[in-house]
Amino acid sequence: MTEMEPDRKTAERAIREAYESNPGGWAEHSRYVAEACKNIASRCKGLSGEKAYVLGLLHDIGRYAGVSSEKHLIDGYRYCAARGWKKAAQICISHAFMIQDINTSIGTFDVSGEDYLFMKDFVENAVYDDYDRLVQLCDALAMPTGFCLLEKRFVDVTIRYGVHPFTVDRWKKILQLKAFFEKKAGCSIYELLPGVVENSFRQEESHA
Repeated sequence: MTEMEPDRKTAERAIREAYESNPGGWAEHSRYVAEACKNIASRCKGLSGEKAYVLGLLHDIGRYAGVSSEKHLIDGYRYCAARGWKKAAQICISHAFMIQDINTSIGTFDVSGEDYLFMKDFVENAVYDDYDRLVQLCDALAMPTGFCLLEKRFVDVTIRYGVHPFTVDRWKKILQLKAFFEKKAGCSIYELLPGVVENSFRQEESHA
């Protein structure tokens, strides 16, 4: 990665410290997102598996600040921006907005009015690349216990967050991203996710 982005060792240390600050299934979820990003990116021309791993690992780093809803997005943005990690900072927000409209959120904006307006403007004007899109996809492929079918993650998230006006549109966008990366990779993304079948059909509770 560029000198202004963290390497894997730095990112993994950041996740360990964040987990110690706010333990939870989000950290293992993040590790599986990172692995999914690396595995898929490694099959796609023009993408770096190592860069994808780091960006996937850090997407929820804002959870270091405690249990929150959409506040973790801007907490993560500020955490990464303060360290000069520009792309990681963007993905801390962009991973939640596969549709670039803040109204498509499924969470609660537990932030100040000023922070809400910042996020609204940021989402509208962010320029997404394939790393943003890849983290958006892989966020929907990972439970804290391992990789899973998209549909399982859809249900998992909806049970916890409820049904929102843009829930189905968000699902459609993720399915479009799946098709996009399968074309780039030349195979089903599920072929690149070890244990996806076994983990998708196990009984569990998940919170990430």
